[in-house]
Amino acid sequence: MKVILSDYLLVCDSQFRIIKNGGVVFDEKIVDIGDGETLAAKYKNADILRLGKNSIVMPGLINSHTHLEFSANKAALAYGDFMQWLKSVISSREELQTKCDEELIEKVLLDILKSGVTTIGAISSFGLDLTSCVKTPLHVVYFVEAIGSNPSAIDALFSDFKSRYYEAKGAKNRSFTPAISIHSPYSTHPVLARHALNIARDEGVLVAAHFMESSYERKWLDGDGGTMGEFMKSFNPHAKPMATAKEFLEFFHDVKTLFVHAVHAKDDELEIIAKQKNAIVHCPRSNALLGTGVLDIDRALKINAVLLLGTDGLSSNINLNLWDEMRAALFTHQNYKLNSLAILLLQAATNSEALNLNSGELVCGKNADIITLKLQELPKDISQLPLQIILQTNSAEKVFINGKEI
Repeated sequence: MKVILSDYLLVCDSQFRIIKNGGVVFDEKIVDIGDGETLAAKYKNADILRLGKNSIVMPGLINSHTHLEFSANKAALAYGDFMQWLKSVISSREELQTKCDEELIEKVLLDILKSGVTTIGAISSFGLDLTSCVKTPLHVVYFVEAIGSNPSAIDALFSDFKSRYYEAKGAKNRSFTPAISIHSPYSTHPVLARHALNIARDEGVLVAAHFMESSYERKWLDGDGGTMGEFMKSFNPHAKPMATAKEFLEFFHDVKTLFVHAVHAKDDELEIIAKQKNAIVHCPRSNALLGTGVLDIDRALKINAVLLLGTDGLSSNINLNLWDEMRAALFTHQNYKLNSLAILLLQAATNSEALNLNSGELVCGKNADIITLKLQELPKDISQLPLQIILQTNSAEKVFINGKEI
């Protein structure tokens, strides 16, 4: 059993409790929290670690949405406009896949771990990242993606998806959880989506889906055609939207789902997501680089939508550091009170319930996924601590997963 004592302990529960001179006791799970010296006396035979000046203990971060298979991208893809970016992805996809070997993915995963992330939601389109995701000490929710809109290829697409999904299912272990992803309303045929979602229902696995990322998607699904319509018709002259936005959401009516981006979702669509008790994953830097706009988090929170945080992949970001993502969000949502926004972001970055995991809070019985931080200086006003943690942190001092120091 271990005891860690620090200047401040962030519980990261719904009340966002902060304990001064706090401590946490744990083995594989959290056993106790509270006043540090009281715990040290109570558990005097445990291994006691005193972190010292300017120290913080908190739950490990959760990067709820990332694409590891595009980690070889440096400057191959075009930024600034979503459709320009999408076309560059298609033209550079094979080149980037070839460069993205196991060694590169393992390096990226190690960088993620060092930053203080203990859990990732990894979207896998091709299965290139499977071995690395099984080997990493990180908790991985591994979303096997169903993608493809050609009606004549549904059987082949579904067969390929099933092959990748059942390979991932065969690798399931304590830290690796297979899941399912439906790429988006414009890129996944409804028949393919329904087939994949039937597996999700039967096996009770989590689902993710990109939804309303760009204004181009909004116009296409609303029947306006526009630039995305021209793009789609370059593959199929008779292309038309395969479902409206609401019809797409109905596919997920009884499946726990993470909807990624939702920047251009309408109020009634957000209400459907919230009513179904599903979550929205916010990826602010990806949205900025692809010119897709800004998620209205106030609008989402007013209808009690669950908010998570993700970096997306290196196809639309400069790194996968969740602290950088939180800092970007601080500067993006300028109408939100800064201290309240900092708390919201830390809660979004530690929310494990939406991923069906037993972590994300320093609460008795939760898995001991814990990180320690060292700030350059503590704020005089304790209400500023969450903000200063985000502003000052790039990496963790120590990372514990299931109570084991990594």
